[in-house]
Amino acid sequence: MGRTYLVEEAVGQYLSDLSVKFKPFVTGLLIGQCSPQRDYIIRAARTPPKEEQKEGDASPSKLDSIDEEWITAHASQISRMLPGGLLVLGVFIIATPELLKDSQNALRRLIFSIEKSLTKRRLWKPSEEDVSDRVALQVCSATKKIVCRTYDVQDPKGSAKPADWKYQSALSASWLSLGCTVNVNIHIPLLATSPNHDLTKNTKNGLNRWSKQIEDSIFLINGQVKDNDTGLLEGQKKLRGSTHSSTQIFDVKVLTQLVSSGSSHRSTAAVQVCSGSINLKGAVKCRAYVNNNKPKVKEAIQALKRDIINTLSDRCEILFEDLIINEGRCKKNFERVYHVLPQRLFVPFAGSSVMLSDYKFGDEAAGEIQERFVEMLDQFVQAEDIHIAEEVNTVGICPISENMDDKQQKQLTKATLLLKLQQNMGMYGYVTSLVLLWQCRDYDGFFL
Repeated sequence: MGRTYLVEEAVGQYLSDLSVKFKPFVTGLLIGQCSPQRDYIIRAARTPPKEEQKEGDASPSKLDSIDEEWITAHASQISRMLPGGLLVLGVFIIATPELLKDSQNALRRLIFSIEKSLTKRRLWKPSEEDVSDRVALQVCSATKKIVCRTYDVQDPKGSAKPADWKYQSALSASWLSLGCTVNVNIHIPLLATSPNHDLTKNTKNGLNRWSKQIEDSIFLINGQVKDNDTGLLEGQKKLRGSTHSSTQIFDVKVLTQLVSSGSSHRSTAAVQVCSGSINLKGAVKCRAYVNNNKPKVKEAIQALKRDIINTLSDRCEILFEDLIINEGRCKKNFERVYHVLPQRLFVPFAGSSVMLSDYKFGDEAAGEIQERFVEMLDQFVQAEDIHIAEEVNTVGICPISENMDDKQQKQLTKATLLLKLQQNMGMYGYVTSLVLLWQCRDYDGFFL
């Protein structure tokens, strides 16, 4: 028996609108959540047109014009905009009957290409309970007939399996939300043997070590430690007069475990010659959503853990991309420089309790964020609906003189890394922004 996909009714209307507007075919991504029993599709987003298509205002006419690299890049961009619990679950194509019959192979290639790209970027490892099926949806623009199939991305040689596609109203109107603030203070050495000071690779290695700490952390849900196999809603009182569309929010505290002296994992120290270091310091707002169909604690915590890891990794990627575009590769010098990592923001969409996410630099205007949502998710966002989750803190950092002694350097480091918590009058409380501090200076160090 194949998998069942419960789909938000608004997605059906969106696909219908696309079938009228775009001929002879249009492709896009399906966004939702997996669960052991069934999967949920709550959003669809068409593939953004390329510049030449915008200028010519013409749609591609042949399936061989489907750009696998372009659609895969779109999936990578969208994955950054999804809070914990949401994934790119598959692809769709709306086409004329003549084109549709030859489209299945193209969809299959897209699914495996997207999964390979997203897996490469992830710092967390999938669990045994994770669903590996991804959906390929074909919609006939003439008859509106839908054909839904799935592919197991863990089995490249596997064949397609039939799946059920069922629409449901208010599917995500009352999903459960988990939120937390995580303080970050990560020191990442830049090895002298690393070619060209590869910031991206070094940072990813450092974040890999940190992500393991997050995986091993203890999570308190509303101040309590709960057994993984218990229901998330177990012991929760239903509020009188609550509506179907109300959102239940769980406050989560993350307790990072210290290395125990009696641990079976033995710590080792090594001497490494380093050319500099990267310091990530601040606090991040994290959020995850789970469907309200008897979710278990372990499913909710897993979604939040992955959001914590993803949001920091994504911000570093966005910053390094911005540095390469605007400043070129950073050259070796003896100055201490800093960059403020992009802030996180959340945006609601109609008929759902789920909020989508994005990131902005301090100098980005609301109009740029609105344009990005239209381009990536085909969704218009009101400026007043953009909720900035984190405050910006400015930090003055002076260059380090080569003649400074060790004591002066330590005092400067301490002074420049102190960040004040500022009160945010919005709904998200108070939080500092993340600051990336990059010191290019030769030294030897001991790192565990």
